[in-house]
Amino acid sequence: MRTIPAVLCLAACLAAAAPAAAGDAGEVDRLLTAWHRAAAVADAPAYFGLLADDAVFLGTDARERWTKASFREWAEPYFRRASAWTFTATRRQVSFSRDGRVAWFDEDLLSPHYWPCRGSGVLEKTGGRWKLRQYNLAFTIPNEATAAVKPLVEAALAGQAGPGR
Repeated sequence: MRTIPAVLCLAACLAAAAPAAAGDAGEVDRLLTAWHRAAAVADAPAYFGLLADDAVFLGTDARERWTKASFREWAEPYFRRASAWTFTATRRQVSFSRDGRVAWFDEDLLSPHYWPCRGSGVLEKTGGRWKLRQYNLAFTIPNEATAAVKPLVEAALAGQAGPGR
């Protein structure tokens, strides 16, 4: 008979833990949505405030690996406009580490300036707050279009100076 109370206690504990995970998923979703919105309205303090101090932003160009400081410096002219850039997530999947302190995600993005893109990244919860540690913005190219795009990419790469090019 002692098994039933133990099972009920375990079930209650698991049920109580489930909303916390759902709450964190909602918190991460709201953070990412707010982050994209901050860029759309050129709010640099809000945008860069959601990045960890040692965050890395990987841009669509293979040469774009920005620290938070270098990314902010590069983006400064864009944030002087009414809108820096606009991306809206149409799908987002968030996963968490077992201890709940690290989250990783991928999202499908729409932009008025590009075709559909993909973002992915890692967040860490420290001091009770989520911060982006890494974000990777990628252009998506349908497999059927790669043969047409490849010569354009090769021509652009041939015109670039740098190691391995």
